[in-house]
Amino acid sequence: MREYYSRTLAYVAMAATVTAGVICHCFTYEIIWLIPYLLIYPHLAHQIGRRFRHQYPEETRLWLLFVDAMHTGSIMALLGFSIVPSMISVLLLASISLVSGGLRYLSLTMLVTLSSAALCAALSEVQIDLNTPPLVAMVSLSFSALHICVTAYFVHRQSLKLMEVTQGMTEEKHKAAQLAQNLAKYLSPQVWESIFTGQRSVRLETQRKKLTVFFSDIKDFTELSDELEAEALTDLLNSYLNEMSKICLKYGGTIDKFVGDSLMVFFGDPTSNGSKIDAINAVSMAIAMRNHMRVMRQQWRKQGITKPLQIRMGLNTGYCTVGNFGADTRMDYTIIGREVNLASRLESAADTDEILISHETYSLIKDQIVCHDKGNIWVKGFTRPVKIYQVADFRHCMGKPSSYIEHEIPGFSMSLDTNHLNSYDKERIISALREAAHELEKDTVNPD
Repeated sequence: MREYYSRTLAYVAMAATVTAGVICHCFTYEIIWLIPYLLIYPHLAHQIGRRFRHQYPEETRLWLLFVDAMHTGSIMALLGFSIVPSMISVLLLASISLVSGGLRYLSLTMLVTLSSAALCAALSEVQIDLNTPPLVAMVSLSFSALHICVTAYFVHRQSLKLMEVTQGMTEEKHKAAQLAQNLAKYLSPQVWESIFTGQRSVRLETQRKKLTVFFSDIKDFTELSDELEAEALTDLLNSYLNEMSKICLKYGGTIDKFVGDSLMVFFGDPTSNGSKIDAINAVSMAIAMRNHMRVMRQQWRKQGITKPLQIRMGLNTGYCTVGNFGADTRMDYTIIGREVNLASRLESAADTDEILISHETYSLIKDQIVCHDKGNIWVKGFTRPVKIYQVADFRHCMGKPSSYIEHEIPGFSMSLDTNHLNSYDKERIISALREAAHELEKDTVNPD
């Protein structure tokens, strides 16, 4: 509709200019037929445009502009190239062209205008008269000003609607981002990113990949659940899983699921750094979890949980089936296979704070991580004994004095991590230890 109103006003302005010129005898009566034509044509063009615009929108707009340009050039020639009407006609045409299609359309219409003006002048043998009577100039300028004001009004209305649409889109985008962020908490970040970037399709499909699978749980957690209230147990479990998840994501693991106090993670999908690096990252994560449990035990003791909580972990490397399992309406991105079962069995066979790995994992990490041979064990579901290894520590850490000291006996509890202390805190700890040692010496010399 904006193009329709703009074209109608432009043709009305030209019709008014011709009328004023005829009245003041600037133009001959031979061109009076232009007045009804200029008033009728915009409506005719609108009807033609409505008929073909849905099927050929770009072509229809361009052809209508070409006709406008031919009219402008012909009218300029018929008016003897009178300076003011000619300039106003070109200005109005330029306005319509810019509104319809920008600079590209403007350049095309100007070329057609000049060509049609030259052709009409040659065929009709018009007499060029650049002078413009005041009445004609006044009418041309007045209607052109009206055209500009009305066009500006519609542009302003369009800008307001555009602002409303932009604001609505921004709000919807914010809602979608918030929704995506909330949904992402139910998926591993790697899986979520691969889905939202289009790298992975959301359909039931699987593939075989070599993965390193990790399982862990808290030893004797069932007994602890009988001792604690449900709220305290929930807080403890959430804090534990939250800290373990941070370590997992730090090393690039894909969190598969939480089952109570159990954690299942795999390395090698959706992204992989190669089987060797994936295995090293997985075992490095397990060592970091074991070390961080010391810090968490200290925090739990402050909360009144005196029973030391310890975890056990198992890892295995091998080919697994990974992908979307379930139904079209409810999918679960997970892994299955014999190697997954073996990792779970190793976790169940591990002792407190022990990390057990299979021979396949050991062969990939042995040059960087020290492991102790624990022989063969029989695992449920496997017809042959499985060779396993106990993870000790990184080779570059072996032989160094431990930075962590932990002692706990009735009446005495101490946890010390020298790597996370500054000089000021060390002085305070030394002073506290000296005072405690002095009290112990007094009790030894002067027993009750």
